[in-house]
Amino acid sequence: MLKTAVQEQLLPGDTLQAKWDFAQEAGYDAIELRGRGDLHFASRLDELKQARKDGVVMPTVCVDMLHFLGAFDDDQRRDAVAQMKSQLTVIAEIGGLGAQTPASYGMFSRRLPPFEPPRSEEGDREILLAGLTELGEHARKEGVTLFLEPLNRYEDHMVNRLEQAADLIRETGLGSLKIGIDSYHMNIEESDPAAAIVAHADVIGHAQVSDSNRFQPGAGHLDWPAWLGALHTIGYDGYLALECRLTGDPLDAVRTVPAFLKRSGA
Repeated sequence: MLKTAVQEQLLPGDTLQAKWDFAQEAGYDAIELRGRGDLHFASRLDELKQARKDGVVMPTVCVDMLHFLGAFDDDQRRDAVAQMKSQLTVIAEIGGLGAQTPASYGMFSRRLPPFEPPRSEEGDREILLAGLTELGEHARKEGVTLFLEPLNRYEDHMVNRLEQAADLIRETGLGSLKIGIDSYHMNIEESDPAAAIVAHADVIGHAQVSDSNRFQPGAGHLDWPAWLGALHTIGYDGYLALECRLTGDPLDAVRTVPAFLKRSGA
Protein backbone atom coordinates (compact mmCIF):
# COMPACT_ATOMS: atom_id res chain seq x y z
CA MET A 1 0.00 0.00 0.00
CA LEU A 2 1.37 3.41 -0.99
CA LYS A 3 2.23 5.81 1.83
CA THR A 4 2.27 9.48 0.87
CA ALA A 5 3.84 12.46 2.60
CA VAL A 6 3.79 16.17 1.78
CA GLN A 7 6.41 18.79 2.54
CA GLU A 8 5.35 21.23 5.21
CA GLN A 9 5.70 24.40 3.10
CA LEU A 10 3.00 23.13 0.72
CA LEU A 11 0.38 22.95 3.46
CA PRO A 12 -1.85 25.73 4.82
CA GLY A 13 -1.81 26.51 8.52
CA ASP A 14 0.37 28.33 11.04
CA THR A 15 1.29 25.24 13.05
CA LEU A 16 2.29 21.68 12.25
CA GLN A 17 -0.89 20.54 13.96
CA ALA A 18 -3.02 22.66 11.61
CA LYS A 19 -1.02 21.50 8.60
CA TRP A 20 -1.48 17.90 9.73
CA ASP A 21 -5.25 18.32 9.88
CA PHE A 22 -5.26 19.45 6.24
CA ALA A 23 -2.82 16.73 5.20
CA GLN A 24 -4.92 13.97 6.72
CA GLU A 25 -8.11 15.28 5.13
CA ALA A 26 -6.34 15.28 1.77
CA GLY A 27 -5.27 11.66 2.21
CA TYR A 28 -1.60 11.99 3.22
CA ASP A 29 0.03 9.70 5.76
CA ALA A 30 2.82 12.02 6.91
CA ILE A 31 4.49 15.43 6.68
CA GLU A 32 8.06 15.80 5.40
CA LEU A 33 9.86 18.56 7.26
CA ARG A 34 12.31 21.10 5.83
CA GLY A 35 15.62 21.76 7.53
CA ARG A 36 17.17 25.19 7.12
CA GLY A 37 20.80 25.95 7.93
CA ASP A 38 22.23 27.87 10.89
CA LEU A 39 20.95 25.09 13.17
CA HIS A 40 17.42 26.37 12.62
CA PHE A 41 16.02 22.85 12.56
CA ALA A 42 17.48 22.16 16.00
CA SER A 43 15.88 25.36 17.30
CA ARG A 44 12.50 23.82 16.41
CA LEU A 45 12.95 20.78 18.64
CA ASP A 46 10.35 21.79 21.24
CA GLU A 47 7.84 22.55 18.47
CA LEU A 48 8.54 19.20 16.80
CA LYS A 49 8.29 17.24 20.06
CA GLN A 50 4.94 18.82 20.82
CA ALA A 51 3.69 18.09 17.32
CA ARG A 52 4.72 14.47 17.67
CA LYS A 53 2.91 14.29 21.02
CA ASP A 54 -0.17 15.66 19.24
CA GLY A 55 -0.01 12.85 16.68
CA VAL A 56 1.73 14.53 13.74
CA VAL A 57 3.66 11.95 11.71
CA MET A 58 7.04 13.39 10.62
CA PRO A 59 9.34 10.63 9.31
CA THR A 60 11.82 12.66 7.28
CA VAL A 61 13.48 16.04 6.83
CA CYS A 62 14.75 17.47 3.55
CA VAL A 63 17.49 20.08 3.72
CA ASP A 64 16.86 23.68 2.71
CA MET A 65 20.36 25.12 2.91
CA LEU A 66 22.69 27.32 0.85
CA HIS A 67 25.67 24.94 0.78
CA PHE A 68 26.16 21.20 1.08
CA LEU A 69 28.67 18.45 1.82
CA GLY A 70 30.26 18.73 -1.64
CA ALA A 71 31.00 22.47 -1.43
CA PHE A 72 34.26 23.73 -2.94
CA ASP A 73 34.96 25.92 0.10
CA ASP A 74 36.36 24.02 3.10
CA ASP A 75 34.49 26.11 5.68
CA GLN A 76 31.19 25.74 3.87
CA ARG A 77 31.72 22.01 3.57
CA ARG A 78 32.47 21.64 7.28
CA ASP A 79 29.42 23.74 8.12
CA ALA A 80 27.20 21.65 5.85
CA VAL A 81 28.34 18.44 7.52
CA ALA A 82 27.74 19.96 10.97
CA GLN A 83 24.26 21.10 9.91
CA MET A 84 23.40 17.64 8.59
CA LYS A 85 24.63 15.97 11.76
CA SER A 86 22.33 18.26 13.73
CA GLN A 87 19.38 17.47 11.48
CA LEU A 88 20.02 13.73 11.80
CA THR A 89 20.11 14.08 15.59
CA VAL A 90 16.87 16.07 15.68
CA ILE A 91 14.96 13.72 13.37
CA ALA A 92 16.11 10.84 15.57
CA GLU A 93 14.88 12.64 18.71
CA ILE A 94 11.37 12.86 17.28
CA GLY A 95 11.33 9.22 16.19
CA GLY A 96 11.88 9.86 12.49
CA LEU A 97 13.63 7.83 9.81
CA GLY A 98 16.23 10.17 8.36
CA ALA A 99 17.33 13.25 6.47
CA GLN A 100 17.75 13.86 2.74
CA THR A 101 20.46 15.96 1.10
CA PRO A 102 22.06 16.37 -2.32
CA ALA A 103 25.83 16.50 -2.78
CA SER A 104 25.41 20.13 -3.84
CA TYR A 105 22.82 22.44 -5.35
CA GLY A 106 23.42 25.27 -7.80
CA MET A 107 27.17 25.17 -7.17
CA PHE A 108 28.34 24.14 -10.63
CA SER A 109 27.09 22.54 -13.85
CA ARG A 110 29.23 21.01 -16.59
CA ARG A 111 26.42 21.96 -18.98
CA LEU A 112 26.99 25.70 -18.54
CA PRO A 113 30.09 27.92 -18.94
CA PRO A 114 32.86 27.61 -17.86
CA PHE A 115 32.12 23.84 -18.19
CA GLU A 116 35.18 22.70 -16.19
CA PRO A 117 34.78 22.80 -12.38
CA PRO A 118 37.63 24.02 -10.15
CA ARG A 119 38.02 20.55 -8.60
CA SER A 120 38.84 17.29 -10.40
CA GLU A 121 36.50 14.30 -10.52
CA GLU A 122 38.93 12.49 -8.23
CA GLY A 123 38.81 15.41 -5.84
CA ASP A 124 35.01 15.41 -5.93
CA ARG A 125 34.92 11.73 -5.10
CA GLU A 126 37.37 12.07 -2.22
CA ILE A 127 35.38 14.94 -0.70
CA LEU A 128 32.04 13.17 -1.09
CA LEU A 129 33.27 9.89 0.35
CA ALA A 130 34.74 11.68 3.36
CA GLY A 131 31.55 13.65 4.01
CA LEU A 132 29.24 10.70 3.44
CA THR A 133 31.29 8.46 5.69
CA GLU A 134 31.26 11.02 8.50
CA LEU A 135 27.52 11.58 8.15
CA GLY A 136 26.76 7.90 7.70
CA GLU A 137 28.59 7.03 10.90
CA HIS A 138 26.69 9.77 12.74
CA ALA A 139 23.39 8.52 11.31
CA ARG A 140 24.22 4.97 12.41
CA LYS A 141 24.95 6.19 15.93
CA GLU A 142 21.60 8.02 16.01
CA GLY A 143 19.68 5.06 14.56
CA VAL A 144 18.52 6.93 11.43
CA THR A 145 19.50 7.14 7.75
CA LEU A 146 21.09 9.77 5.54
CA PHE A 147 19.48 9.81 2.10
CA LEU A 148 21.72 11.04 -0.74
CA GLU A 149 19.67 12.65 -3.52
CA PRO A 150 20.96 12.70 -7.12
CA LEU A 151 20.07 16.00 -8.81
CA ASN A 152 19.88 16.79 -12.52
CA ARG A 153 22.93 17.98 -14.47
CA TYR A 154 21.91 21.63 -14.36
CA GLU A 155 21.80 21.71 -10.56
CA ASP A 156 24.76 19.51 -9.60
CA HIS A 157 27.83 18.28 -11.48
CA MET A 158 28.74 15.37 -9.21
CA VAL A 159 25.82 13.05 -8.46
CA ASN A 160 23.14 13.02 -11.17
CA ARG A 161 22.13 9.36 -11.56
CA LEU A 162 21.23 6.57 -9.19
CA GLU A 163 24.27 4.56 -10.24
CA GLN A 164 26.59 7.38 -9.14
CA ALA A 165 24.94 7.65 -5.72
CA ALA A 166 24.88 3.88 -5.34
CA ASP A 167 28.59 3.62 -6.14
CA LEU A 168 29.50 6.13 -3.43
CA ILE A 169 27.20 4.54 -0.87
CA ARG A 170 28.45 1.03 -1.52
CA GLU A 171 32.06 2.14 -1.20
CA THR A 172 31.43 3.47 2.30
CA GLY A 173 29.99 0.12 3.35
CA LEU A 174 27.51 1.87 5.64
CA GLY A 175 23.95 0.64 5.88
CA SER A 176 22.95 4.00 7.33
CA LEU A 177 23.41 5.60 3.88
CA LYS A 178 20.75 5.16 1.21
CA ILE A 179 19.63 6.90 -1.97
CA GLY A 180 16.76 9.36 -1.77
CA ILE A 181 15.31 9.17 -5.28
CA ASP A 182 13.39 12.04 -6.88
CA SER A 183 11.08 11.40 -9.83
CA TYR A 184 11.71 14.81 -11.40
CA HIS A 185 15.49 14.49 -11.48
CA MET A 186 15.25 10.87 -12.64
CA ASN A 187 13.02 11.96 -15.53
CA ILE A 188 15.91 14.12 -16.78
CA GLU A 189 18.88 11.89 -15.99
CA GLU A 190 17.82 8.25 -16.27
CA SER A 191 17.34 6.70 -19.71
CA ASP A 192 15.02 4.16 -18.06
CA PRO A 193 13.90 5.35 -14.61
CA ALA A 194 12.08 2.12 -13.74
CA ALA A 195 15.11 0.01 -14.65
CA ALA A 196 17.36 2.26 -12.55
CA ILE A 197 15.12 1.72 -9.53
CA VAL A 198 15.25 -2.05 -9.93
CA ALA A 199 19.03 -2.04 -10.52
CA HIS A 200 19.74 -0.21 -7.27
CA ALA A 201 16.97 -1.59 -5.11
CA ASP A 202 19.34 -2.51 -2.28
CA VAL A 203 20.32 1.10 -1.63
CA ILE A 204 17.05 2.97 -2.18
CA GLY A 205 15.69 4.30 1.09
CA HIS A 206 13.40 7.25 0.36
CA ALA A 207 11.42 8.73 -2.53
CA GLN A 208 10.29 12.24 -3.41
CA VAL A 209 7.72 12.90 -6.11
CA SER A 210 6.93 15.61 -8.63
CA ASP A 211 6.12 15.39 -12.32
CA SER A 212 8.31 15.92 -15.39
CA ASN A 213 7.78 19.70 -15.23
CA ARG A 214 8.38 19.92 -11.46
CA PHE A 215 4.66 20.44 -10.81
CA GLN A 216 2.51 18.05 -8.78
CA PRO A 217 2.17 14.44 -10.02
CA GLY A 218 -0.43 14.32 -12.78
CA ALA A 219 0.47 17.74 -14.19
CA GLY A 220 3.22 16.49 -16.53
CA HIS A 221 4.11 13.50 -18.70
CA LEU A 222 6.05 11.21 -16.36
CA ASP A 223 5.18 7.50 -16.72
CA TRP A 224 3.83 7.03 -13.23
CA PRO A 225 2.59 3.42 -13.62
CA ALA A 226 6.12 2.38 -14.68
CA TRP A 227 7.86 4.40 -11.95
CA LEU A 228 5.54 3.30 -9.17
CA GLY A 229 5.49 -0.23 -10.57
CA ALA A 230 9.26 -0.41 -10.19
CA LEU A 231 8.99 0.63 -6.54
CA HIS A 232 6.36 -2.07 -6.04
CA THR A 233 8.63 -4.62 -7.72
CA ILE A 234 11.50 -3.92 -5.31
CA GLY A 235 9.19 -4.00 -2.30
CA TYR A 236 9.66 -0.35 -1.40
CA ASP A 237 7.63 0.34 1.73
CA GLY A 238 8.73 3.90 2.49
CA TYR A 239 6.97 7.19 1.87
CA LEU A 240 6.39 9.06 -1.38
CA ALA A 241 7.05 12.63 -0.28
CA LEU A 242 5.58 15.44 -2.38
CA GLU A 243 8.26 18.03 -3.19
CA CYS A 244 7.15 20.22 -6.07
CA ARG A 245 5.84 23.49 -7.37
CA LEU A 246 2.09 23.76 -7.78
CA THR A 247 0.03 24.65 -10.82
CA GLY A 248 -3.57 25.78 -10.61
CA ASP A 249 -5.16 26.46 -7.24
CA PRO A 250 -2.41 25.41 -4.79
CA LEU A 251 -4.66 23.77 -2.23
CA ASP A 252 -6.57 21.86 -4.89
CA ALA A 253 -3.27 20.78 -6.43
CA VAL A 254 -2.01 19.40 -3.12
CA ARG A 255 -5.31 17.59 -2.55
CA THR A 256 -5.12 15.73 -5.88
CA VAL A 257 -1.83 13.94 -5.29
CA PRO A 258 -2.61 11.02 -2.93
CA ALA A 259 -5.53 9.80 -5.03
CA PHE A 260 -3.59 10.28 -8.27
CA LEU A 261 -0.61 8.26 -7.02
CA LYS A 262 -2.83 5.48 -5.70
CA ARG A 263 -4.66 5.25 -9.05
CA SER A 264 -1.38 5.28 -10.96
CA GLY A 265 0.22 2.66 -8.76
CA ALA A 266 -2.73 0.31 -8.58
